[in-house]
Amino acid sequence: MSRRPRSLHPEERELWHKVASSARALHPDRPERPERVELRELTLAPTPKKTMNLFHAFKVGEKARPHPVPHDLAPAPRDHLAAQPLRMDRKTFERMARGKLQPEARIDLHGMTVAEAHGELIRFVLNAHTDGLRLILVITGKGKRGDDHGPIPQRMGALRHQVPHWLALPPLGSAILQVTTASLKHGGEGAYYVYLRRTR
Repeated sequence: MSRRPRSLHPEERELWHKVASSARALHPDRPERPERVELRELTLAPTPKKTMNLFHAFKVGEKARPHPVPHDLAPAPRDHLAAQPLRMDRKTFERMARGKLQPEARIDLHGMTVAEAHGELIRFVLNAHTDGLRLILVITGKGKRGDDHGPIPQRMGALRHQVPHWLALPPLGSAILQVTTASLKHGGEGAYYVYLRRTR
């Protein structure tokens, strides 16, 4: 059972007023509480027509449309090489791409590590260029899927992806006129035709 609060006697009330009038504020510079601000209804500016055209009309429950451009940050070597500009005679290039030209020398990088293959490729290409050869074949193999322990998926065939980059960089880039994926009779996507510049 709760007790009722006792009311103050007149003497107690008078004493309280004397104490309250002599009290000083702890923070006299503190600004007073601002008055209540009325919230106004917000009106949005009209959306420009150009922005509205970016969004197609849809209905509730409609399935999302697939994105037209795939997000592949590193295209396949065949696609990367196909996008390169043609720097040699078109008829000769077409004959080479169809496997009608016979390579004058070849190197097989199967079983080599990436470090070993890089050195061997540089030696082979520069020697072929010095000997005046025009068309050589670099066999990388299509690669096999190894153990993938990381969060980022690894592409199959490390050499198949590395060789086109090596061929474009110094010291090999200045000796090479064109690189393309080999025809099926010479290894398909596991090999590259390398067409060398003429020696001066």
